[in-house]
Amino acid sequence: AGAGMAQDWTLALEYLERAARLAHPLAQAELKLLAGEDAASSPDDWAGLRRRIDMAAWLGIPQAQAVFPLPRIFTAEKFLVAALCDWLIARARPLLKRASVRGGESAAVNYESSRTNSDASFRLLDGDVVMCLVQARMAQALKVPVSAFEALTVLHYSPGEQFFPHFDFLDASKPHFAAEIAEKGQRIATFLTYLNDGFTAGETDFPTARWRYRGAGGDALFFWNVLHYGQTDWRTLHAGLPPATGEKWLLSQWVRGRV
Repeated sequence: AGAGMAQDWTLALEYLERAARLAHPLAQAELKLLAGEDAASSPDDWAGLRRRIDMAAWLGIPQAQAVFPLPRIFTAEKFLVAALCDWLIARARPLLKRASVRGGESAAVNYESSRTNSDASFRLLDGDVVMCLVQARMAQALKVPVSAFEALTVLHYSPGEQFFPHFDFLDASKPHFAAEIAEKGQRIATFLTYLNDGFTAGETDFPTARWRYRGAGGDALFFWNVLHYGQTDWRTLHAGLPPATGEKWLLSQWVRGRV
């Protein structure tokens, strides 16, 4: 992940192979995924699987397309392959909890009617090599360091669940958020990736821009919450609309920065 030492994919895969040889099931599944093997049928040749992993191919990203100059919104089709999307859903499903919001006059976490979906967050020690790879792809698309990322979060929406219009940046006029911005930086960008198909409706809506986006599984949407000179962009008001049928899964990544 590049925390406390330089990010080194070769060393990461060596450690992953060692963990697989020591019968760690998560490491074994990661090696098979990254090598393109069926987890149910591939032989337990962990060194061979590691040698087959093409990190250059995994880290390559599709070209992003600009949607609006202001607010600065981009899309990237087929940003994640289906195997990575399935991995993230499987990792998140048993950890889902009611999603919270932050706001009001204190820094306290609240559970409000404005947000009814669930989520699962993965901090540094909760994650895995696959998640680090996904974050590295996002960092390349945004042209920011991974160290600017908050915890990776997977969002889940059942039919009728939604996140009403909101902003992702922190309101610096509130003292508790001003202190947090001074310590950790503003939330300058948001990166969302649709992880599945099989649901209807469920767009990401930008009411001020009069634009909605409904990606296929693996398609990404990212936008900058601040203007080029650092001021927060109120045109980034957005909402997670409810699916009418089926489950909706998204990957969400907030990005910090000094502005």
